Amino acid sequence: MSASAGTGVFMLSLMSIPFCYLFNSFIYNNRDCYRAIGLYWVGSFLMGTMVYILGNAVGKYGSQVTPLFVLHMLYITVSGWACFRILSQPSTHDAQLTSIQESQRTNLLHRPLDLLFIVYLIPALAFCVFRGLVVLDCPSKWCEDYTQQFEPYLKDPSAYPKVQMLVSMLYSGPYYIITLYGLLVPGCEWVPDLTLVHSGALAQAQFSHIGASLHTRTPFSYRVPADSQLVFLLVNVLYALVPHALCYRCCTQPVFFLKPKGEKKTQ
Repeated sequence: MSASAGTGVFMLSLMSIPFCYLFNSFIYNNRDCYRAIGLYWVGSFLMGTMVYILGNAVGKYGSQVTPLFVLHMLYITVSGWACFRILSQPSTHDAQLTSIQESQRTNLLHRPLDLLFIVYLIPALAFCVFRGLVVLDCPSKWCEDYTQQFEPYLKDPSAYPKVQMLVSMLYSGPYYIITLYGLLVPGCEWVPDLTLVHSGALAQAQFSHIGASLHTRTPFSYRVPADSQLVFLLVNVLYALVPHALCYRCCTQPVFFLKPKGEKKTQ
């Protein structure tokens, strides 16, 4: 990769700052004071620290771990505490019983946007499982061809990409399944909060993965081949952006996921 391409990767990594700021601004204007922003950043911090800690422990830099490494566990502890603390705050969402019932009686075919998200969730699940199998050295020819042609960085000995894909498979995979359920079954109040945490985590993961796959300091043999960069960027950017669109839909139009107040009191 040329120096100018390396500069492009650096600029791409900086785009995470305005992107996250704009997304948080959109959510903040339509959802509770600090709750949405907090959940989004909790997801981002959790993903970053988990990959960093596990990647350092099992990768080629594992022998250089010092006692200061233990301090990074504080990030996970604080992030987890913050997540539960924020979730314990009551949401101020309110809607008339009639509007909730009307929205939840709407057939999926009359909710085209939700139908598109459901269609997206299935290949997204397959994609995260597929990349998990790739880093687990699956002998399938599809896995070998994908690694060689599109994402050789998955085989980088630093172990960061391996940990990243395993975390995605073990956590994003179940997320796609339960979110699919939440879009089909009305009254799942946890869906908006869950999409916030996941979109924050995925933003952190994808910005890091895309940047590292193209960065000049990554060994040449593990960088994305020049003739595959367009496909690589298209797939990975969409994989990061669509969950944010789903999150925005769930947080700004949450009526389908709400339960009538009378039903909450009965429970």
